Parts: sequence; C-alpha cells; structure tokens
Amino acid sequence: MIDLQSVHLGYSNTAILQDINLQINKGEFVGIIGLSGAGKSTLLMSLIGTIKILKGTYNVCGYDLRSINKRELRELRESIGFIFQSYNLVNRLSVFHNVMSGMLKDIPIGRSLIKLYSDKELEKAWEYMQVVNIEHLAMKRCDELSGGQRQRVAIARALAQEPVILLADEPVAALDPKSAAQVMDVLRKVNETYGVTVITNLHHLDFARDYCNRILGVASETISFDGSPDELLSRNLDSIYENEPSRIEINNVTNMADQIHDANINTIRKAA
Repeated sequence: MIDLQSVHLGYSNTAILQDINLQINKGEFVGIIGLSGAGKSTLLMSLIGTIKILKGTYNVCGYDLRSINKRELRELRESIGFIFQSYNLVNRLSVFHNVMSGMLKDIPIGRSLIKLYSDKELEKAWEYMQVVNIEHLAMKRCDELSGGQRQRVAIARALAQEPVILLADEPVAALDPKSAAQVMDVLRKVNETYGVTVITNLHHLDFARDYCNRILGVASETISFDGSPDELLSRNLDSIYENEPSRIEINNVTNMADQIHDANINTIRKAA
C-alpha cells in the first residue's frame, strides 16, 4: 500500500527528511511521534503529494509519486481522507451537511446544489455519524459543537469519502484529555470496522502506545524508530526526544518548511 525506499523529502533542494525506508500495509494503525519541527507533518503531507521528493522511490496505493500526473494525483487524494487539527468544517452548516460534503465527488453537481440525495447516500451518512457517535447532533450547526464533537464530525466526513487511508495531523492536540480519548477511540473503531489504514501524528506518547499497533519515531532528519509499542524502550525515547533542540528546529530551513506546510494545508482545505 505504501512503499518508500531511500526517500529524501524537502523544499526546493533542501532535505528535511533523509534516507526514509518505510512500508505500511493495509489495516495498520500507525502513530508518528517526535519533537515539534522534527518532520512529522512533512512525512504525513508527503503521502498526498504536497512535499517535494528529492530522491528515492515513493509509491502510495499503486501510484509513483515521482512521476504522478495531475489526474492520477486527484485520484490518489480522493482515496485518502485527511483530518485537520483545526477541523476544517463549514461551521454555518449542520453536522449532516458537513458529512455529506465528503461524498461530493460521487454526487452530480446539480443534485448537490439543491441538496437532493439518494436513499443510499442518506443511509451512508447516517452510518458514518453513528460510527463516530454524533447521530443525535445531525441537525446541529457545527459552530454550536465542542472541539471533540467537531473532530468527530471531521472523521465522519472523511469516512464519507470511503478512503483506503486516513491521515490525521495532530487530531487531538487542541482537545481536553476526555475529548482526546473519545477521538482516539473513534479512530481505532474506524480502523477496526472498515480496515482503513490510519496514520496519525501525535504529541501524546501515551495515546500512541495505547491506540497504535505501530509507532514511527522521527528524529535527526530520519525515522529513528519503527516498531510496536512494546518495542519502544527508554533508549529509543532518549534518541527521539533529545533534551537539546535538534538542528531542524533552530535553522532557517524549518522556518521555510513551516511556511510552505501552512500553505499546503490551506490548499488542501480549499479542495476538501
């Protein structure tokens, strides 16, 4: 499903991550951990073709990202759901209509404009709202919801795309512990119920250990750890979470990377 061999990722001709070798199979629940600025988001965003591949072989769902054309890139992105830390919902619309927006690629524009949906489409929307436990909020405006509820709406909307991969960029960073656990419960349920491959950046190490069956540690411009939660030992954590600020965090490359990352996020939001 995902196969990276000797990959270097970066912006312009400056590498942010180097010598990445990674294979992820269908149905895995992968957590990415590391210091802020280490390159976690760079790795995640590269999976949807928004980060320059400077070197190596990079394949996602059968697409070669080094030679992918615009049509193929659109097809790839349609098969990948993306969860934002800031939710990226249309706040003035109801929960139901936000979830339905995930199906727009399959609904003729005329029907979508007048909000005329088939019974099958309505059943799917209801199913996804039930999966994330928000069906009782279906007609509520999203700006009336809590942060945890909004993030569950975002997950339901991503499910409506019927993705094979679900990417989540710090999905619980802005939530209180109870809401964060509820969102992680939903992501695990999605992974187990639909067999969707889930890949998420996490600042909370405990969540990575409790929910993911595989953890990637990003440090020193590469993947420094790749294994199960049980294999993550103190010596691994020492190398991932060094006391001294990493070079990536203190040089001008990171400032440039952060700016371009924000621009890429805005591009995806407009397309979502």
